[in-house]
Amino acid sequence: MRYGVVGTGYWGKNHVRVARELLDEGRLDDVVICDQDERRVESLADSYDLPYVTDIAEMDVDAATVATPSTTHRAIGTDMLERGIDLLVEKPLALNAADAWDLVETAEDNDCSLGVGHIFRYHPALRALKRRVDRGELGRIKYLQTRRFSFRVPRQTTGVLYSLAVHDVDVYDYLLDARPDTVHGRFDSFVREDIVETSTLTLGYGNVTGVINSSWQIPVFDKTRDLVVVGSNRSAYIDYLENTKLELFDAEVFSDPEDGLKSRNDGAIVHTTDDEEPLKTEVEAFVDASESGQHPPASGEVGARAVETLEHAERSAAKNEVVTVDRPGLAKQF
Repeated sequence: MRYGVVGTGYWGKNHVRVARELLDEGRLDDVVICDQDERRVESLADSYDLPYVTDIAEMDVDAATVATPSTTHRAIGTDMLERGIDLLVEKPLALNAADAWDLVETAEDNDCSLGVGHIFRYHPALRALKRRVDRGELGRIKYLQTRRFSFRVPRQTTGVLYSLAVHDVDVYDYLLDARPDTVHGRFDSFVREDIVETSTLTLGYGNVTGVINSSWQIPVFDKTRDLVVVGSNRSAYIDYLENTKLELFDAEVFSDPEDGLKSRNDGAIVHTTDDEEPLKTEVEAFVDASESGQHPPASGEVGARAVETLEHAERSAAKNEVVTVDRPGLAKQF
């Protein structure tokens, strides 16, 4: 397979590294990288001993990663899909649902595989938790909470909603095998006008509540990326910065015929998973899907659904009310 990486910035450099590793392992036949910034792409190409171009029109590849700024995903994705190139587009797939679904349809029209960089679907601890949730080990899921905190200058192009919260919107759909019925969003944009620096989302999945907290303006903690899932029998905790660690808390509140409501807390057990790099697993899954003519687990539809939910959050914030998720796209669900 001839493989390309478009975009060699902060995250694109990691895709180049992974592509080089897969080339060395014989998984890929050729790799070429592309960026409009010739000095940057030339330097990276020299580091990995790879050819480079500065225009996607010059790329003769079977499949590629698009790791350019989110504002360019629609145009670059459409161009390459219409040329029959399978694509793994970094999240978010696009910055509005219409553009996202257009990319999905363009991939279908051109018989292309389309994946989206929802990398946490490949996180070892989260995948282990998903298996336990599916087996019913946590009981009935009641509540989910995520924190993604750091302290930095907000980006100029996209805020935390599309940069951070988009991950957890998809994680909740993934864990629950469902889409939210209601969405409430609250945003702050104090530093850069119209760039969301702090967001709080509350998603309702029937009787399940999911809360997503994201901010670039929290100096209290070090970089924080974690998840809590509360079930009726057990609860789970994942620190996303530790790929292999899943904590399960054996605790519940139950009804005793004689004493009424009682609680039980038998403490936590730490489970260790295989140490796999999520990004490499993601790219390998995409390459497999491309070769078989399928879509990877984090497909274009997965990406488009996440963007739809973010749009509902934006509508909620504008109205300052909980919004009910419209369901004309039921056919586009799981």
